[in-house]
Amino acid sequence: MAPDSSGVIVGEDGLARPAWAATDPLMRDYYDQEWGLPVTDEQGMYERICLEGFQAGLSWATILRKRPAFRAAFAGFDPEQVALFSGADVERLMQDPGIIRNRLKILAAVKNAQATLELRNDGGLVDFVWSFRPSATPEPAVAADIPTQSPESVALSKALRKRGFSFVGPTTMFALMEAVGIVDTHLLDSHRRGSSGIWSMQA
Repeated sequence: MAPDSSGVIVGEDGLARPAWAATDPLMRDYYDQEWGLPVTDEQGMYERICLEGFQAGLSWATILRKRPAFRAAFAGFDPEQVALFSGADVERLMQDPGIIRNRLKILAAVKNAQATLELRNDGGLVDFVWSFRPSATPEPAVAADIPTQSPESVALSKALRKRGFSFVGPTTMFALMEAVGIVDTHLLDSHRRGSSGIWSMQA
């Protein structure tokens, strides 16, 4: 694999990816098949918000490797089930070696499930998050061109906190917006640029 001048790395399969997705097979598959594609279902959006929150301070590769265990521990990220988690459930999760055993983040996942259900009375989580889609998306040639937050991610963070969500800071919410297709931060020469169908005309 050799990097070209635009910041992507061309793999043995001839496809250009950013460095973070170029070597680890798990990260490469996530990048090729999932990252940046639109998430438009409540359960999927709730899961992504929780996992981005758990990722804070850690690598995404760590979260991705633990995702099957997270899904098992959190009832498939069904917000209706997680919203009913008790103190005993929290203690059970604190003993689960398969997940990130951070009490505040576990409590946030429960709180966020309850807040997700509350949002059903006001259009739902998916429409709420997507309402912060900007009018334009970044066009990064190299990784250094990609912002870590945006005015929209700051606004989304404030709005979600007002609705009772936790671990939804501006940087975490920008990562969410990248992951679910609200912005396209694929490098311009990546084989995935424009693949969401949301921003393809700008690619």
